[in-house]
Parts: sequence; C-alpha cells; structure tokens
Amino acid sequence: MSLADLVAQVKQHPRYHEVGMILCHNGVVRGTSRDGKPVVELTVKADHTRLAEILAEMKSRPGIIEVLAEVREGTLQVGDDVMYVAVAGDLRENVFPVLEDTVNTIKRDVTKKRER
Repeated sequence: MSLADLVAQVKQHPRYHEVGMILCHNGVVRGTSRDGKPVVELTVKADHTRLAEILAEMKSRPGIIEVLAEVREGTLQVGDDVMYVAVAGDLRENVFPVLEDTVNTIKRDVTKKRER
C-alpha cells in the first residue's frame, strides 16, 4: 500500500462527487527521537481493532466522506514510511481537523513503538 493507493481508493468511493479535497499524511521514521537522541530503527505494533474504530468515528464527522489509514508494522529503518492517512471531505474547515485528530488518535491509541 502507498499513499497513492489510498488516494486512488478514495476516488472510487460512491460519494466521491461530494469531495472538495483530500488531505494526506505520510509519517516516516525520523533519525532522531523527540529528545534528540539518534534513532537506528523503529519497531512498530498496531492494534487493528482500535484502528477500525477510530476510522469509523472520524468518518462520522460532518462533511467527511472517507478516512483511510495504514500503519506499517515490524522493524523499520530511518526514512521508512510508518503511517499513511487520507481524509476526503467537502470543505477544508471540516477536513483539516479530522486529519489532525485521526493522526494524533492513531499515534496515541493504535501504535506501540520502540526506538533503538
């Protein structure tokens, strides 16, 4: 899966004619942790049940047509893609907050990460 694949999937949605914008997030493994220490690799595990719940919740928000996400699991190297999110909706004032909320909620509730 890639970000382009998520966008292509959004474009197949039966309500795509209502979409005014698609916002995307592509999270990557940074070479330094939040506290500035070097990172060699990142091990990621995801709670797929919770991910599905979050996506359903975000899709129910006003003006939102589709919310898709993929979290890569396993041991990833610096520069590797970790998470893709695509949010499609009618207006930017509806879509921007949902993208931010989706990313933050996935990071908080779905992913467990260990930096090395």
